[in-house]
Amino acid sequence: MTNIFVYGTLKKGQPNHYRMLNTANGRAEFLGCARTIDKYPLVIAGKYNIPFLLNVPGEGQRVQGEVYRVDDQMLKFLDWFESCPQMYQRSQVLLELEDWVGEGEDALKVRSTFQAFTYSTTTYKPEWLQNSTFESYDSYGNHGLRLVSREARDLDWHKQM
Repeated sequence: MTNIFVYGTLKKGQPNHYRMLNTANGRAEFLGCARTIDKYPLVIAGKYNIPFLLNVPGEGQRVQGEVYRVDDQMLKFLDWFESCPQMYQRSQVLLELEDWVGEGEDALKVRSTFQAFTYSTTTYKPEWLQNSTFESYDSYGNHGLRLVSREARDLDWHKQM
């Protein structure tokens, strides 16, 4: 089992959260909410309004998201879904726990720090560093940049990023 930190469309209440619940993709158990220790630019970019965590530590904001424990099947699905390693890279990030609902001997205390994997990108258009950064992503937020679903995108959408 692997801990994954999600900050974008896979969070609860977001357009792709259903993918975390689909057991055909594997198993994902919600553990709690956390925030990155380092600041990162979380931007919404491209013509499809995709949230990107730019791998530029020290810039942007401390990003809030959710932590899931996933099995190997879900991890493989997430790598595919996130176009890893072409568009995103999976790497470890240091987090501060805000809320924990996970149970068992590995339960953590609020404000403790721990590592989890997340998907970030080192490949982006330089102007994205000028975009507004977000502490917490919400596709339905007042920014007006609602995510365009994969089904509504061009077939080679990931090549256009």
